[in-house]
Amino acid sequence: MAELTVAAGVARGLLDLAVSRGANRDVLAQRAAIDVGVLEDQDNRVPFASYVALMRAGKELCGDPALALHYAEEIDLSEVSIVGLLGHASATMIDAFAQLNRYGQLVVEVEVEGVAVADRFQLLPSNGELWLVDTRQRPNRCPELTESTFARMVCGTRRFGDTPFVKAVHVTHADPGYRAEYERIFRAPVVFDSDRNAMLIDAAWLSHRIALSPRYVFGILSEHAQALLKNLENSKSTRGRVESLLMPVLHTGTAGMDTVAGQMGLSRQTLFRKLKAEGTTFEKVLDELRHALAQHYLGGKKVSVNETAYLVGFSDPAAFSRAFKRWTGFSPRDARQALNAAAGGET
Repeated sequence: MAELTVAAGVARGLLDLAVSRGANRDVLAQRAAIDVGVLEDQDNRVPFASYVALMRAGKELCGDPALALHYAEEIDLSEVSIVGLLGHASATMIDAFAQLNRYGQLVVEVEVEGVAVADRFQLLPSNGELWLVDTRQRPNRCPELTESTFARMVCGTRRFGDTPFVKAVHVTHADPGYRAEYERIFRAPVVFDSDRNAMLIDAAWLSHRIALSPRYVFGILSEHAQALLKNLENSKSTRGRVESLLMPVLHTGTAGMDTVAGQMGLSRQTLFRKLKAEGTTFEKVLDELRHALAQHYLGGKKVSVNETAYLVGFSDPAAFSRAFKRWTGFSPRDARQALNAAAGGET
């Protein structure tokens, strides 16, 4: 299965919020293995694993375990993704719901029944009530995504009226210890350790008018979203998926082919064949990723040579120096001096 990704705008919004709450931007980016330059275009993609690392680093550095809830409460989806803008341009709430299912992968890719698909959310009638169910697989690997998804849906509807959208919230993860924040934000009973992630909603909301933007805007946004979706579907290469899995764990020095193959649901032999078909090998992907990141870290002048060695997976600085000289013909320190001189910086 292809490695999952998140819109750069979503990651940038989270990064900015964490910084506004006291976290250090460079430390956050480093902990998440995110190049902040990628975040300048909100339609770029960031590995889902990096987004999870960013969320958890943000929670720690801000001292805010409920950061995912607060992110959804404070930042509307329209501020970080074209999908939110499409929702605002939709005629009714049910139309916005359809756009969310159609283009949801542009916000964040998730697994549904073992594959990445768009129709993540389902409206299920039961005993005269209506439940909105999130069918994402293995949700407890990242309960923060459940928190932010449901909180954003609920907080987003409040701009359209005072009638409560949600009557009850069920989540599959355990009580994280801040139930009061759940109750404050959702304003409805919350059940933890449930058998599903779902919200009991007021069906009257589905026909509620939205149309915050003219109809022609909806057409323009839809055309752009469709192009982005096509690009996303075409970007899934085995090499790209391997790189996405390697980046969050590169600093551990334990990134092995067997581990990555297992995370992809492949045997070592199958991964070997897929990479060979793309003209590369696991060792080459790992080596070139280390090379690219090493140059990025050294050029940024934020970390030392020894810290760079650690970040790209070398426990021995001497081994890193040998590898860097093989890549570039220069030692890491000579390369840093050359980069600084070219940029007019201090050596």
